[in-house]
Amino acid sequence: MSGPPLDFVGQVDVAVAAPVLVGAGPMGERRVIPILGGRVSGPRLAGEVLPGGADYQLIRPDGVAEIEARYTIRLEGGALVYVVNRGLRHAAPEDMARLLRGEPVPPERVYFRTAPSFETASPDHAWLQRSLFVGFGERQPGAVRVRIFSV
Repeated sequence: MSGPPLDFVGQVDVAVAAPVLVGAGPMGERRVIPILGGRVSGPRLAGEVLPGGADYQLIRPDGVAEIEARYTIRLEGGALVYVVNRGLRHAAPEDMARLLRGEPVPPERVYFRTAPSFETASPDHAWLQRSLFVGFGERQPGAVRVRIFSV
């Protein structure tokens, strides 16, 4: 049995600021990573990521990072798209420690998957609200890349 086909929608590249460390609570370590802006490029989405969003993270005691990024995209035609991108990121403990310090780790050594959802008032982009999507992420020093596919 084969899996469902995935159709490439676009790639999101964002610049991020240093994490704001909220601290350890009963569920784990809370962090907020401000999104400074970026680009979206691909066959079905192209535009800019507006500054002002953030990636809200919980680093659980088992080392898994629960991620919830919220940001807005302005597409090339001017339409605005609100994005909520939830996911999980984990790796070997030494690689996660390097990521959390902002050091580079080869992406193939990190599990970083997301499930983005979209909201827009644009009739031309209403299709974003009628499909499920999966994202394959890479954390780089000062940046994040997510390749988005429709399922």
